[in-house]
Amino acid sequence: MPASTANPPRIAVLADSDTRWKWGALTAARIAPSMEAAPGDGAQVASALDGFLLRGRATPTPRQLAEVGVHADSLREVTAVEFLRAMSRTSYDVLVLALVGGGVQAVLHGLKRIREDGGERPVVVTGYVGVVYEKLADGLLLRHGADLVLANSRQDAERFRAVYEGVGADASSVTEVALPFLGGAPYTGQHDPYTVVFAAQPSVPESRKDRTYLLERLVRHARLHPEREVLLKLRSQPGEHTTHIEELPYQKLAQRLDLPSNFRLVYGNMGEVLDRTDLMVTVSSTAALESLHRRVPTVVLSDLGVREALGNHHFVGSGCLASWDQLDAGHRPTPDAEWVSRQGVAADGGYGTAFDPARERIAELLARPGGLPPLTPYYTPATAPGYLPGILARHHLAPDGSPLPGAPASDKEPGPVRQIVRRAARGAYRHGVQRVAPVIRRMGEL
Repeated sequence: MPASTANPPRIAVLADSDTRWKWGALTAARIAPSMEAAPGDGAQVASALDGFLLRGRATPTPRQLAEVGVHADSLREVTAVEFLRAMSRTSYDVLVLALVGGGVQAVLHGLKRIREDGGERPVVVTGYVGVVYEKLADGLLLRHGADLVLANSRQDAERFRAVYEGVGADASSVTEVALPFLGGAPYTGQHDPYTVVFAAQPSVPESRKDRTYLLERLVRHARLHPEREVLLKLRSQPGEHTTHIEELPYQKLAQRLDLPSNFRLVYGNMGEVLDRTDLMVTVSSTAALESLHRRVPTVVLSDLGVREALGNHHFVGSGCLASWDQLDAGHRPTPDAEWVSRQGVAADGGYGTAFDPARERIAELLARPGGLPPLTPYYTPATAPGYLPGILARHHLAPDGSPLPGAPASDKEPGPVRQIVRRAARGAYRHGVQRVAPVIRRMGEL
């Protein structure tokens, strides 16, 4: 059915981390005409949205969900099999898959099986949370089969189509949009005090040496400029997981340092932090794009090299690459306008129309005579017999998309004992990643 203000479409979002929940829920708000949210973080999504959190190592905690500031009418934790059973029982118009590629592929095959059994399916939308700097072909082909594969920029749209066309896959699903969480007031001038923000990332860089170096340089900058406020913007607290595993939280590293009074560790919504930022510094965080969108002076650090492993190679040509030595000396970068335009940052004011193509495409699909066509992922048991079964098995699905024997049941909510066991297991896993694993590596010199 076509979307309308009187009868808004029902939308479901399935996400596997706090960042992807934020992306998925805000994307849902942007792409549904009757549910469009106001620009900026913390948007309130209409009651036609149901949220599902895929159970796993990065399932967000209540604190992380509250920090994201995006709300749905309902929100519950599920396995892939439980989610697919919910899809077979409830009719949705649009489904946003905010998952890693393997999760998207599993749900696509599960939905394909539901349709073969006589059920209906929603318009399926997927994409990427931020900068795509690794596993481009792998991630894209695992997302192939969705009705819309969203590209956050003109550059990404061109790359996505090139990959699909290069393997002979249909590229018509690629739809250029922008990051859904851009917004906020443009930067108008220096604050009092002048505020420098370093946006930390969970896994970039990875080594203790590199992370300690960055922290020490940030502290040194605070000492060199006592008139400035220097903030370390953290993604999560120790024990919490985000999209990527953080084995060495900056909080723990900072405990060993004598921190100056103008240096602080902060959490919270990135949009609110940017409201008081005069200089954004990062290695390769998507926060750089949020900052550029608002015309905040932005630096992508070159201290550890410009390397694919760091993701800062994506910013080659941006005009934003600089070192701590340059920043200590007062350098303020000037971004390249053409580069910024190609990244979907839309600092020129075009952000308001960035999601129009997606909304129009969804409306066309919902109004399609005879309903939606079958899902046709690029990977099938015939095209990838040595790869696809393993991807699906991780989510307890057989190669045909049906649940494997012994897959988690969804006929009833887990009892109190089962919920306690799940929480304990997740806590043990996170403890192992952040405390036990680093010790083992140091002892074994791994």
